Amino acid sequence: MLPKELLKKIRRIEISTKKLVNDLFSGEYHSTFKGQGMEFEEVRQYEPGDDIRLIDWNVTARTGYPYIKKFKEERELSVVLLVDASSSGAFGTRDRFKSETAAELSALLAFSAIKNNDKVGLIIFTDIVEKYIPPKKGRGHVLRLIREILYFKPTRLGTDIGGALEFFNKVIKRKSVVFLISDFLSTDYYQPLQIANRKHDVIAIKITDPREADFEDVGLIELEDAETGEVYLIDTSSREFRREFASRAEEDVNALKMGFRRIDLDFINIRTDKSYIVPLINFFKKRGKRM
Repeated sequence: MLPKELLKKIRRIEISTKKLVNDLFSGEYHSTFKGQGMEFEEVRQYEPGDDIRLIDWNVTARTGYPYIKKFKEERELSVVLLVDASSSGAFGTRDRFKSETAAELSALLAFSAIKNNDKVGLIIFTDIVEKYIPPKKGRGHVLRLIREILYFKPTRLGTDIGGALEFFNKVIKRKSVVFLISDFLSTDYYQPLQIANRKHDVIAIKITDPREADFEDVGLIELEDAETGEVYLIDTSSREFRREFASRAEEDVNALKMGFRRIDLDFINIRTDKSYIVPLINFFKKRGKRM
């Protein structure tokens, strides 16, 4: 049985994300992610201005009047959330932890999907795949996914994005929209990512905390690597250290962007201290213009 506090949290996320879906994201999502194709719906009489390439010559010959074929979009998509649950997600110095941001993002994307009658699945990973829930429809299913992301207790600490992608490539056969949500503190994943992106539509969402790019001067501090357990003594009063740290963080993000650009993969950068709404809407609008 789930704790009352967690149930309240799930309910709060459902209310806030469903409002965003209804007010902002539903139309953007629909126009950004097209269906799998077009299917025949019916025929109707030709009207001036209709595309003559759509004329149904069999019906036209039988009736003596020109008729055209009408088609509708095959809307149903499969959306898969690939969510990093490694220990580095339990970090946050402002409004929320990275893991909480990942849960809210996942909820928003999942509710956008079912609003458009799409299926949603979930893969939770650390340095192994810890949980797999196949794509399904429905509010109850989405609430289960949110519950899993919030309540999940990983058995491992590390991160292996490549291993998660290899698992995804094996189990998901139908072309899907894939949101890879991580802080990308991992290596050796570009090959399986490229393989996934050839068949599927992969969007990388990086979640960062401001302290991962910028240190304040608070003197000597000890930091522990959440995934390896290593402890580091850092002198934050050193301007040189702070400057070098910020420069290296910027270089890492730029390298990530360049790597994704080389394999034609979309990238969204989300910070825990800022609203994720604007970056998502900007992505949807930019992506929609390319369709």
